[in-house]
Amino acid sequence: MATKKNQEIKALSTEELQQELSANETQLNKMKFDNAVTGLDNPLQIRETRRDVARIKTELRSREMSEMTESQIAKRSKIRARRAKKR
Repeated sequence: MATKKNQEIKALSTEELQQELSANETQLNKMKFDNAVTGLDNPLQIRETRRDVARIKTELRSREMSEMTESQIAKRSKIRARRAKKR
C-alpha cells in the first residue's frame, strides 16, 4: 500500500524531484549540524528527512530504469552477475 508521501512523489516530474532532492539533502545536512551543535527540539525530524531523501532517490532510479533499453538492461545484468561472483 502506497503512503501519501509516495503518491505525492510519483505525481511530481523528474525535474521537480531533483529540486526536491537537492532541497531535502541540504536541509538534512543543516539539521545534522544543528543537532550536533545545539540539539533539535525534535531529533526525529532527521529520520523523516533522511527517509524522504531515500524515497525520492528510489523514485528517480525507478524512472531511470524504466527508460533503459533492453541492451542496457542486459549489460547491467551481466555487471551484477560478475559482482555476485566476486563475493
